[in-house]
Amino acid sequence: MTTSVVVTGLGVAAPNGLGTADYWAATREGRSGIGRVTRFDPSQYPSRLAGEVPGFVAEDHLPSRLLPQTDHMTRLALVSADWALQDAGIRPEELPEYAAGVVTASSAGGFEFGQNELRALWSKGSQYVSAYQSFAWFYAVNTGQISIRHGLRGPSGVVVSDQAGGLDALAQARRQIRRGSQVIVSGGIDASICSWGWGAQLTSGRMSTDDDPATAYRPFDGAAAGHVPGEGGALLVLEEAGAAAARGARVYGRIAGYGTTFDPKPGSGREPGLRRAIELALTDAGLAPADIDVVFADAAAVPDLDRIEARALVEVFGPRGLPVTAPKSMTGRLNSGAGSLDVATALLAIRDGVIPPTINVTAQDDYELDLVTAQARSARLRSALVVARGHGGFNSALVVQDAA
Repeated sequence: MTTSVVVTGLGVAAPNGLGTADYWAATREGRSGIGRVTRFDPSQYPSRLAGEVPGFVAEDHLPSRLLPQTDHMTRLALVSADWALQDAGIRPEELPEYAAGVVTASSAGGFEFGQNELRALWSKGSQYVSAYQSFAWFYAVNTGQISIRHGLRGPSGVVVSDQAGGLDALAQARRQIRRGSQVIVSGGIDASICSWGWGAQLTSGRMSTDDDPATAYRPFDGAAAGHVPGEGGALLVLEEAGAAAARGARVYGRIAGYGTTFDPKPGSGREPGLRRAIELALTDAGLAPADIDVVFADAAAVPDLDRIEARALVEVFGPRGLPVTAPKSMTGRLNSGAGSLDVATALLAIRDGVIPPTINVTAQDDYELDLVTAQARSARLRSALVVARGHGGFNSALVVQDAA
């Protein structure tokens, strides 16, 4: 029998809420965390809005020894991992030595830390560059720091697939549980809202240049003109279902299915791979399209990309075949943090029987989707599909189900 893998802990740091409860309350109510960038002066850049995590003071959550060696991204990740383990009721020191691991996703690493050290190098000299630069910038640093902090010495790793990374990391974590690991902390936290990271993100050509938070990021809208970046994400605790039940753990739901593909070369004439990724996820879950109750969309807010996603959903589920939502319209696109935050949101939606809205959509184009807009919708939910696409051709889809 295939091992069932469940989620027993959530740790969220998002632009519209620090902590799971604050995030979920804001998301249900349709409250946005998008505003003008404050982490640096954005006035010289064409894009000036972002989703920044509010009220986060690292000194309130972490020992002082960790602060000089960590980027803002890693601090968010360490705190989110703490919260996820606490939520799951797991004390890592009580686990067998190699029973637990960490699998995270990253799209950039500690850009802000690296930027500051480069500034020191060129303005003062190499003797002023921190020794911590050797790892604080690295895309695998979140996995390493979480592992060290909690003594999680089991199978671990990092996945780099841009916006699809959060789903890919959870799939890798599920794989490790099925291979015998007891606990895996997994998901993604990203934060590249600094001038160096901003310049890198602008090269995509997909960032909105609108200065109005109410209109800048409008997926599946006739006036869509790019996305707003954000920081944060979610880390989840995954366990084997039987072990979780044996210790009396509260279960949010299970990771039921996963599929991933890569788009063909542009100009090849072949169809994008998203529909196939969705079909693979459904097959892996043993479900038919009619078994899915809601889709959490990738929501690029680039018309051509929105049409590709809508077409894939219509081909699998039929025109307006089921509700579709994009809560990331309240947070911005969080790179590798996006997929895992959507999975956490989907599990909370299933728990509470409510589909959060896609905000700011005022001129919905005819994508043949039943897009949930303006306000949350009550619904009986048992299964949700989460879709994510990474820049360059990554496509991932993950199915979560209730704990029943």
